[in-house]
Amino acid sequence: MTLADTLRQKFFTFYQAQGHHLLPSASLIPENDSTTLFTSSGMQPLVPYLLGETHPHGQRLCNSQQCFRAVDLDEVGDARHTTFFEMLGNWSLGDYFKAEQLEFIFTFLTQEIGLDPHKLFVTVFAGDEQLKISRDDESIAIWQKLFAQVGIQAQLNERIFTYDATKNWWSRSGTPPQMTIGEPGGTDSEIFYDFGADLQLHEHSPWKDQPCHPNCDCGRYLEIGNSVFMEFQKISESEFTPLPQKNVDFGGGLERLVMAKENQNDIFLTSIFQPLITKLTQALDFTYQSADPEQKKSLRIIADHLRSAIILLSEGVLPSNKEQGYVLRRLIRKSLVKAHLLSLPASNLSTLVEPMLELYGEIFPRLKTQKDHLITELNKEINKFSQTLKKGLKEINKLTTIDGEKAFHLYETYGFPFELTKEILAEKNLHLRDEDFLAAKKQHQENSKLKSAAKFKGGLADHAEITVKYHTASHLLLAALRKHLDPNIEQKGSNITHERARFDFTFDRALTPDEVQLVETTINQWVQADVEMIKKNYPKQEALDLVGGSVFADRYPDTVSVYSLAGISNEICIGPHVQRTGEIGKLTLGKQQSASHGVRRIYMYMEK
Repeated sequence: MTLADTLRQKFFTFYQAQGHHLLPSASLIPENDSTTLFTSSGMQPLVPYLLGETHPHGQRLCNSQQCFRAVDLDEVGDARHTTFFEMLGNWSLGDYFKAEQLEFIFTFLTQEIGLDPHKLFVTVFAGDEQLKISRDDESIAIWQKLFAQVGIQAQLNERIFTYDATKNWWSRSGTPPQMTIGEPGGTDSEIFYDFGADLQLHEHSPWKDQPCHPNCDCGRYLEIGNSVFMEFQKISESEFTPLPQKNVDFGGGLERLVMAKENQNDIFLTSIFQPLITKLTQALDFTYQSADPEQKKSLRIIADHLRSAIILLSEGVLPSNKEQGYVLRRLIRKSLVKAHLLSLPASNLSTLVEPMLELYGEIFPRLKTQKDHLITELNKEINKFSQTLKKGLKEINKLTTIDGEKAFHLYETYGFPFELTKEILAEKNLHLRDEDFLAAKKQHQENSKLKSAAKFKGGLADHAEITVKYHTASHLLLAALRKHLDPNIEQKGSNITHERARFDFTFDRALTPDEVQLVETTINQWVQADVEMIKKNYPKQEALDLVGGSVFADRYPDTVSVYSLAGISNEICIGPHVQRTGEIGKLTLGKQQSASHGVRRIYMYMEK
């Protein structure tokens, strides 16, 4: 058992002893959520319950949620950033609040896993006149009491620090001005581990002459946990309203707890990453510790990206040019480029599957059963890109001039990072200014952000009413497809905007015009029948028997919610839904197309 396994189990045992129900990790690929490609936080699958819906397992919950943050992809290469991570979480849905939560986590960190309380520092919300929220003096008093119990006098700006909403406020969509309308959020209290003043005061540190505090960038402090007091919902650009209940949403990165427990400020030197790094360096003539900064950065990127790629492959994602598959492809291809820089044979990359089975086989047993699949798919993409890499090198060798746009084209088309392009071109006496490449990259990112913003606003948060209607309509669509085409059809994904719903389902051919008309007519008959939506909680197996099984059965908790439309459908879901189908209105089916092999896509529109 690894240290990560031990800490994870201690977390489960401690919170279960405090009356929390242990939930399984949700999939990395969100179900019924068009707002994001990946599950990126522990609270993401619980949003309906934070907004007030009753959870079938009560008000106290805990789990370890597997998370992936694509936004951190370009940050990987330093000593802390990773794309995949586990988030240990505990939640109170209208039960306990600040006093109990802060005592719980302080006790867990200092008594259950044995961190030195002298190395722990905390932050609280400083207050905001515009939000009409005062400084969190309650949390300050609680922290002072907890530290006093272990003989530490916790003074403000010495042990306890206050920050504004840019640091001590949390929601899925950012600080209060950035938050999407409909999103829940609240002030928080973060816990930091202190690696010691030597890091900040080292003669080569760029921060050695600057004031040090938990949220500075010198590397001395590491955030290991965040207790969010989620009690607000954004209702307009400048207004918030209290949620129906005061919630606690705690998240603590498991990898970061390992760093603290091992007193290791470089995550790639911890027991989580060292088996991967060791496997990579077996084919090199240097070690991680003896590597120069660029070599070390390349090793970090390969270890992180392939770790994430193996996890994504085990979740059913395959390399492609769209959505999750595109991110997976980028992870693998960037790893291959970095391996090229290190003169590391491409064939060595898939050898990381073996240590991944040792590291994660206990918590993710699917890895062991999919070992051959993981190796095959990795090698398939590696071999495919090896040819592309050769083509890219050929394109670079054709260049007689270079500018930012050409360099960025190489980056986007062939996966060449800027440093590789620059290194190869320098051999030809062609020199590229960093600012030219960064300008081209910034323009691309701005265009991408516009697209991402549009995607996010298509979700529940920005169009709650119409999303609820389309969500329920998707149940009708699936039921009609099963009735008229094949009872074994499964939903493979959905995407909802205020204009339409996009629905993916398993089927190996295009629907005929008559079939489309038959499905559409049936859906509208069910809408006109004004059938009541009934929600009922069942033990998992009973629910699976009722709905006819599910490909996601292993990810469901012991008790699940089944939404039933009498005579139409029974579906395991977390909502929200309309109360009666008559609320939806007339629906029209639009164009259909192939989404991937064996998966069809059809568009559905609501009459306005």
